Amino acid sequence: MTITGHAAGVPFLAIPPANNPENKPLVVVWHLLDAPRTEVAMASALPLNGVDAWRVYLGLPLTGSRGPAGGFDEFIKLAMEDVITNIYEPLTTQAVSEFPAALAALREQLPVNEHLSLVGGSIGSMVVLRVLTETGVKVDKVALVSPAIQLAGMISTAEKGFGITYPWTEATRAVAAHLDFPARASEITLPVLIVAGEQDEPGFTGPAEQLWSKLPAGSSFVKVPGMGHALAEEPGMEAAPQTANAAQVDAIVTDWLSR
Repeated sequence: MTITGHAAGVPFLAIPPANNPENKPLVVVWHLLDAPRTEVAMASALPLNGVDAWRVYLGLPLTGSRGPAGGFDEFIKLAMEDVITNIYEPLTTQAVSEFPAALAALREQLPVNEHLSLVGGSIGSMVVLRVLTETGVKVDKVALVSPAIQLAGMISTAEKGFGITYPWTEATRAVAAHLDFPARASEITLPVLIVAGEQDEPGFTGPAEQLWSKLPAGSSFVKVPGMGHALAEEPGMEAAPQTANAAQVDAIVTDWLSR
């Protein structure tokens, strides 16, 4: 049985632990902008059923039920106009700023204890790292999947994929400097699991390896053979059967969170 609702205005889908749901840890998961790109789709791609905890999937700003009025087409239009100014920066900034209140609301609504783990997919990984480094929220465990953790690398991937040249400005360079977590690795003080697709773009896997090399002892980096960036088939908006690659990621993250 799943529970859907809003926590301080943030849409969520919650899955209770298989056993007694009372006084259990909380795992908060943020989805990708690639498939799965909503909290509902992420919950079916990465259900983490083997983790004895409440798993709560939060919807990101500018996506799903909080997407632009023009839907996904308008989202793409905004991204093509200026993906940093219109998407990456405001999305992650809002997700981080709204999280402490959402967390407090979840702890009121669900029978969880004080233990908290965070999981992020792609842009959700940047949200996780911003929560770690920019808020006072106490976190026990962290897992990053197909992580988008260096803005410059993300832009280079977009330039290659769409055959465009991004028009950098002084303002967007400043944002990119702030959202460069391999450069900010010293701010991360707990071990982190990083799971990347072997076939993902170098603009994602390169920064992920750079970050891992600087993380605290006990951190882990796992590459999934044959996997690209996405964790689900397109369109990635609704619940869908778990792919073979997502099942591998699910098992790896489950093992990390269950230790």
